[in-house]
Amino acid sequence: MTIVTIGVDLAKNVFELCGLDAEGNCLLRRRVRREGLLQVLGEIPPCVIGVEACAGAFFWQRRFEALGHEVRIIAPQHVKPFARRQKNDRNDAEAICVAIRQPRMRFVPKKTIDQQDIQTLHHARQRLVNHPPRSSARCGGSCSTAA
Repeated sequence: MTIVTIGVDLAKNVFELCGLDAEGNCLLRRRVRREGLLQVLGEIPPCVIGVEACAGAFFWQRRFEALGHEVRIIAPQHVKPFARRQKNDRNDAEAICVAIRQPRMRFVPKKTIDQQDIQTLHHARQRLVNHPPRSSARCGGSCSTAA
């Protein structure tokens, strides 16, 4: 039996992996530290890897694709219905793995580094528009820039 899909629950230091074969049997269930993640996935033949959309998902997508895997990123609200038990990293990885196998699942479009840079600029600008810096009039005149 070979692993067809892998669900990866991304975290800061420890990642949870769940791998299923074509029939849906669990062949891989493993906790991996950040340093060993690429090595573990490099030893597995190319397959479909699913990750939940988060800040680091696109970084890991590029890394996994460099190893020859196909990566699909899923929005968290699309993963939640597939979680069978209480919320923890292991069950989240299994839910991601099951979700990417669904025929009508919608995935997040992939982003390049340039696209992410532009998106960051847009978010920063929007934050400034929504929450402008305080004016100098509020600081009691001690911030005056008049010469």
